[in-house]
Amino acid sequence: MDSNLPCFILFILVGCVKCSSEYHPRNGTRHYDYCVLGAGPAGLQMGYFLSKAKRDYIILERNSGPGSFFNKYPRHRKLISINKIHTGRQNREFNLRHDWNSLLSDKPDLLLKRVSSEFYPPADAFPLYLSTFVKELGLKVRYGVDIGRIRAEQSATGRRYILTDQHVSDYTCRYILLVATGLWVPHKVEFVGSDLVEGYESISTNPEDYKDQSVLILGKGNSAFETAQSILGRASHVHMISSSPVRLAWQTHYVGDLRAVNNELIDTYQLKSLDGLLEAHLDKIVIAQRKEQGRTRSGEKKKEKKGQLYVTLKKFLQHQNQKNSSDVTGEELPGYYIDNFSLRKPYDRVIRCLGFRFNFSVFDSSACPPKSDNAKGRLPEVTAWYEGKNTPGLFVLGTAAHSRDYRSSAGGFVHGFRYTVRAVHRVLEQRYHSNPWPSTKLLTTQLQSWILKRVSEASGPYQMFEVLGDVILLRGSHCEYVEEFTLQALPQFSNLSGHEVSNHGLIVLVMQYGKKKIDYLGPERTEGDWTKAWKSNFLHPVLYYYDTLPTEEEMKLRPPGWALPRPKAIHHMVEDFLAEWDSPISHIQPLRRFLEHCVQTDLRAFYAESCFRSALTHRKPPLFCQQGYLEQQGVAHSKQPWQHIHDAGLMPTEQDASTSVADPAFPNCLAQAGTSKSSGLKLDS
Repeated sequence: MDSNLPCFILFILVGCVKCSSEYHPRNGTRHYDYCVLGAGPAGLQMGYFLSKAKRDYIILERNSGPGSFFNKYPRHRKLISINKIHTGRQNREFNLRHDWNSLLSDKPDLLLKRVSSEFYPPADAFPLYLSTFVKELGLKVRYGVDIGRIRAEQSATGRRYILTDQHVSDYTCRYILLVATGLWVPHKVEFVGSDLVEGYESISTNPEDYKDQSVLILGKGNSAFETAQSILGRASHVHMISSSPVRLAWQTHYVGDLRAVNNELIDTYQLKSLDGLLEAHLDKIVIAQRKEQGRTRSGEKKKEKKGQLYVTLKKFLQHQNQKNSSDVTGEELPGYYIDNFSLRKPYDRVIRCLGFRFNFSVFDSSACPPKSDNAKGRLPEVTAWYEGKNTPGLFVLGTAAHSRDYRSSAGGFVHGFRYTVRAVHRVLEQRYHSNPWPSTKLLTTQLQSWILKRVSEASGPYQMFEVLGDVILLRGSHCEYVEEFTLQALPQFSNLSGHEVSNHGLIVLVMQYGKKKIDYLGPERTEGDWTKAWKSNFLHPVLYYYDTLPTEEEMKLRPPGWALPRPKAIHHMVEDFLAEWDSPISHIQPLRRFLEHCVQTDLRAFYAESCFRSALTHRKPPLFCQQGYLEQQGVAHSKQPWQHIHDAGLMPTEQDASTSVADPAFPNCLAQAGTSKSSGLKLDS
């Protein structure tokens, strides 16, 4: 017998045992606690948190590498997510406010700036960054797995999801299915002649191919303007049409609206240089080729000639039910009725740039989340904690979960959903592993300092304004600080976070914009008076105080545009040009007064000398003194405070001093004269 044969057999047996935990040989099914579908930025971000928590998970990706969407899109290869490397600060949390591409990890240098230093990075840099992210963190990704069917079934342990790939292999998710497939199916609008339209996903990106052509673009989002901008110097005319006017991101504060980096056509339109913008419902228009009619010498009809593309309206078609999309006569064109119709001239090309939609086709009826009313049904409907409606155990991550904050916050973009993914992971840890949402326990006297630290550097609430907020659980002389909770889930706070609300109430810290419509470049666009902080227009902190947790009904009936229901008390910190809320009079003092109102105690900070004096003259010294000086964290050794007390006639004479100090009723900390000044909370810069 070959001496190596026993070793070989042992190797095979060990391999079989190792594989048996995830692979069922009888039915070809692999089992995992957590299945993540998609290795884009949201899927990898969740993979990082699952890996850090040492959970049993797998990330399934149909393509050969991570972030495959960005290998093709945006078509003109420049991202519009900023990559501001130089902020003048070394604070990592603060710098994430201005890094819209990097994912969260415990490696401080694992950022996009490692592969690109450009302010608007090239699209090719992002898959390269994601590949580095996977490699350095050792994430478990299985490539080449194209899931074609997702179904749910009840098991002895509850509901579970089964995913079937192109090889008819199954993957079973014991706890959770996390869908992070993004939006990649081109959004189309069906109308007469839509088959004559080119799609953003397949058009030529060579500007020379549009030389001296007249082009009509359907859509007015970033993909449409990106396309228009690339051909402005070659096309003769570029017109854009959609149902709504252009929405500028710097006016709406929504980063998904038109960004300045793409809006050169607005200049050429307003300065009358052959380009323009129009509004019309796309399902009402018709794209057609005009039929040329005439007579030959023999009296026969001329053959139809295919020409340029004309735009007409559905109501002008003479036989709408029998109409061929490539066949209209002159009488069916709007110019026949309205001689100055805006689109009376023909176009060489019509291009559809209407964005993308979620792929619902892989879900069967047992597992498919319903379509959200937001975004014209392009997104799945999810709960406030990103679990699919009517699909328990199926969570939606990343851009696909944007229905919760569509057109209002940054949840559809990397710099927003990296935080919502973290929030989902915290929900899962509490639900399935009884690990409460991370929190920081503070003395109430430290609360003001901690709030000031958060509003001046925290990136989660800053990016996900009015969606994620900090919840402060008041508990008398102490409090518990819970960061970045999903605000719309506040009525379910205890169940989702694992923390109870006491009878002292709670404070919710939110970043939000003003609700008044103003000229954001006008002379009165800002509010600098702290007494009118509630009139602030730009992003600023707002604190809501509740004596009890808001209910579901109160959340539904909250005022229009409000992130939360009406509180017992509310405090706006006046907007700041530098976004640094640290001014003693305008920011800190009003905040302290509000907190004192909420906790019903004096929160001023005192020198130990003042605490010493207060301890001798008041039955109950201020809380700062109780938690500092009276805990033997008082004044430095000095005769000065003793001299003040002696001069006031509150101290015994030197002859009786030893007797008084020895008196057991006299506090030891007062007899010792302390060691140092109490300075509250020390914060790193």
